[in-house]
Amino acid sequence: ENKHEEKVQDPDRGEDETEAEMGSKTWADLAGEMKMFLWNPEERTCLGRTAKSWGLILLFYFIFYTCLAGMFAFCMYVMLLTLSPYTPTYRDRVSPPGVMIRPYLNGFNIAFNVSQPSTWQPYVDSMHHFLAAYDDKVQEEKNIECVSGQYFIQGGNESEEKKACQFKRSLLQNCSGIEDPTFGYSKGQPCILLKMNRIIGYRPGAGVPVSVDCKVQKGNESDLRSVDFYPGNGTFDLMYYPYYGKITHVNYTSPLVAMHFTDVKKNYLVHIQCSLHGKGIINDVNSDRFLGRIIFTLSIGK
Repeated sequence: ENKHEEKVQDPDRGEDETEAEMGSKTWADLAGEMKMFLWNPEERTCLGRTAKSWGLILLFYFIFYTCLAGMFAFCMYVMLLTLSPYTPTYRDRVSPPGVMIRPYLNGFNIAFNVSQPSTWQPYVDSMHHFLAAYDDKVQEEKNIECVSGQYFIQGGNESEEKKACQFKRSLLQNCSGIEDPTFGYSKGQPCILLKMNRIIGYRPGAGVPVSVDCKVQKGNESDLRSVDFYPGNGTFDLMYYPYYGKITHVNYTSPLVAMHFTDVKKNYLVHIQCSLHGKGIINDVNSDRFLGRIIFTLSIGK
């Protein structure tokens, strides 16, 4: 009874004795136990498992992961069967197109001094690089002449290569960089190119060419006195639409509208908005500055 009472009074005594025994082990003992765990020659086990046990568990995981890989490959195969490489099945882009300008170097702030060529030369180089694909000879070699004023609709299988209409840089006239290699920047009359984003199958304007105009976005309207548009009166000809995608429409070059700012207030930051106009065009969404319009600034120093 007395021994039983001692055990009841000191329940942690057994744990203390166990900890004391463990603390009495040397590093050699611990190393021996680890070696025995890695390989036990008596029981012929490795890490506590026999060769048969290791074989069974490895076989199980091999079959398990093979099945997972097969299921994943099958799902990908079925999904790819539903997709077309020529036309996106789902489009998160709205039908009305966005627009973009060139040159585009340091955001949408175009600033330079006429008397300092180093400030405007990067814009000129960017324009020449961008228009290289629009050289007259390149367009004549790769693309065909089309009938102006109507959509160039091409039938046949969607996998067939489509023809593209010529858009020669000479159509940009004073903004082509042919007669004036500086695109007007050396005179303080810069040219800026505007293009619509490509949308497969889109027919802008519902049969009427989409036009472009520019105005002062905020400030005095007299800050922007004159703008010339090329080609023609600043419209996107219907013959460049619809677009059939980069896989089949391989030589397609987007039509451009050049805006020649011939009279802008100097030594002043002018906020300009250039917008598309036509049936189906949206250009008044305040949360999207690129939908149907583009906003940028011009700062021309003397």
